[in-house]
Amino acid sequence: MDYIRRLIEDDLMKKMSASGAVLLKGPKSCGKTETASQYAKSVLRMDRDPQVSVVMKTNPRLLLEGETPRLIDEWQEQPEIWNYVRHEVDELKSKGLFILTGSSNPPENVRLHSGAGRFTVLQMDTMTWQELGYSSGIVKLSDLLQGTSNDYYEPAISLDYIIERICIGGWPTLINEDYRNALSLNRGYIDLLCEVDMSQVSGVKRNPHKVRSLLSSLSRNIATIVDNKTLEKDVKINEYNELSRNTISDYLNALSKLMILFEQPAFNVHIRSAASLRKSPKRHLCDPSLAVAVLGLDKEALIKDLKYTGFLFESLAIHELNVYAKANDATIFHYNDSYGNEVDAIVQKRNGDYAAFEIKLGVGFIDEAAENLKKFAANIDTEKMEIPKSLNIITGTGMSYRRPDAINVISLASLGV
Repeated sequence: MDYIRRLIEDDLMKKMSASGAVLLKGPKSCGKTETASQYAKSVLRMDRDPQVSVVMKTNPRLLLEGETPRLIDEWQEQPEIWNYVRHEVDELKSKGLFILTGSSNPPENVRLHSGAGRFTVLQMDTMTWQELGYSSGIVKLSDLLQGTSNDYYEPAISLDYIIERICIGGWPTLINEDYRNALSLNRGYIDLLCEVDMSQVSGVKRNPHKVRSLLSSLSRNIATIVDNKTLEKDVKINEYNELSRNTISDYLNALSKLMILFEQPAFNVHIRSAASLRKSPKRHLCDPSLAVAVLGLDKEALIKDLKYTGFLFESLAIHELNVYAKANDATIFHYNDSYGNEVDAIVQKRNGDYAAFEIKLGVGFIDEAAENLKKFAANIDTEKMEIPKSLNIITGTGMSYRRPDAINVISLASLGV
């Protein structure tokens, strides 16, 4: 299979030209090594070469020898290599010397000196629909953030197609994989996460059954504001393995280190009403296919439970927006206030420009979503901040078009960077 170019590559090239070393991190199997290999002239695989541990104890600098840019893959297997890379960058005083890739952060007991001035960091995600070729990308987030967009119209896609894509996920190794095989492989990913990765990342033995219980609870509550107290109650109701709040916090921290857990922060906005803003994040897994896998679901089960499928679709859309946002030097938030008003996603650039998005799997709630967006925009205190550059509804089974009220209805199969 030919290599598929990733959206993160433009940013990778910029950071390589700006710093001596780039840390490319992301969840296991999201494609970090393959992408970094496109730019490396020599490769050291820390998790595969049995001599690495021996050399680390005798002369670690030997591991840095090789044509540059040198890729050090899964660097966290020997986290002390970080400090040697830092010194090498200081001595050579050059750019683009090293690319470090990792699928977890090192244990807290490993002391790493600051890489400030030597390292830049990039977070990689699983593949988007635009990268996979499922989206035409005709509606660009860059245009929506400027309030400009060309006229467009694209037909809808089927519910069956969307659900199958959710089940398979954005894993590079599953491109063109049979749907049933993909389900099995994703469930294997969860098994390894519960039985191996969660213990390795912090050097503490984790109970695989309790890890699975927490992952199941996160999956049931995907794309919602769910605090640790709620997770604790949910685990007690649905599982035999009770988890204390401290244990839940500890496990969530480990999932964050593995970059499996993604928290969508709350938007800090100036509003006219007396409502107070909710500050808790919405919680997602790094790819909604993992929620399907951990709950043992398949396409048939999701067709029977479209309410839950709607939450999975929202999480998928947030995943897409997050990747496209980072390519536009922007960050993704959500809005929720004490009056019960919500906006599923706010994408804001560093300069303050932002766009608002509601996310609906089907077309039945488009008008309701449009009214919600208009209500949100009308509540902005324009003396303190600008109104959104655009109001948008991301849909699954609906077509892409612009409404007479200037709100964009965008099929996920039309959205791009």
